[in-house]
Amino acid sequence: MKILIISDAWHPQVNGVVRTYEHLSAELRRTGHDVKVIGPADFPARIPMPGYSEIQLVINPQGRLRRMAEEFAPDHIHISTEGPLGWAARKYCIKHGKKFSSTYHTHFPDYIAKRVGRFLPFLYNWAHKTAINVVRKFHSESSNLYVATQSLEDELRGWGFTVPMTRLLRGVHMDLFYPGEKTEFQDLKRPVALYVGRVAIEKNLEDFLAMDWQGSKVIVGDGPSMEELTRKYPDAHFAGTKQGEALAAHYRSADLFVFPSRTDTFGMVLIEALASGLPVAGYNVTGPKDIITEDFLGALHEDDLGDAAQRALKTGTPEQRAAHVKTHYTWENTGRQFMDAVKKIYGGP
Repeated sequence: MKILIISDAWHPQVNGVVRTYEHLSAELRRTGHDVKVIGPADFPARIPMPGYSEIQLVINPQGRLRRMAEEFAPDHIHISTEGPLGWAARKYCIKHGKKFSSTYHTHFPDYIAKRVGRFLPFLYNWAHKTAINVVRKFHSESSNLYVATQSLEDELRGWGFTVPMTRLLRGVHMDLFYPGEKTEFQDLKRPVALYVGRVAIEKNLEDFLAMDWQGSKVIVGDGPSMEELTRKYPDAHFAGTKQGEALAAHYRSADLFVFPSRTDTFGMVLIEALASGLPVAGYNVTGPKDIITEDFLGALHEDDLGDAAQRALKTGTPEQRAAHVKTHYTWENTGRQFMDAVKKIYGGP
């Protein structure tokens, strides 16, 4: 099949959505499908997202998007994000009677409410409720909504989502992420607690940076909160963005992975950390609670991240964690889940 993926999150951005479609596209091509991804860089009129300049928002993309879609002539369209490009793609599909699938990647209601609430706390609940209404409308015409976990589906159902939903897990390339020699952090006090991801308010990083810890804390990533947190927590080590082997080496060289976010829908970094042999500490919320399902994988807590971190250090072995990921999280399985749902949309088995 010819699959067109339309996403407001695409190169040169570095985040979980981008990496999901990098690997998913590669897997679909490996199994014989023709895949094209349309992202913001394909449009000349763009502005930086307020408060997050790394993300570019397209302006008036409808005409160019229609021409690109018609030139590719896809058998199926998948819309990955609820940004301006996603809304334009949704409008195009509805206008021309084309079925489409979508994915709920990001908890935009929490994302938006946290930013509004930071400056206008009394508007937090209003912003959250309004954003729920917006994302529910966005996905209401989707023929299939992919969600990563059962707890996320339950949450969306509680918000009034009625569209068909199917599971779309993520994978890990075990040839890159695996337990091995600790080549980084030679001068840091052990144990080293690692965070990988965006440095932004919705990631709740201050819970990690402020928690009691007898060793060192390392932050890999970048984002709008970097300057503020670097200044506020001078004892933490901010390594910036890492990719490929450099990222894998940072994972392997740590002793523990800490995931302080309460708003993620999955967390690809969790399974990358586990594949690298690290135990995981986090909150008992959507994402971590769907992945940390065995004692040897780490520890979760309702509200005490430090307690989870201390307990996680004492769990399992690197080999157990890597074996678990190899069994449960592969891009081959992700590609199969994606295409099984697409075929059902058009009446296939």
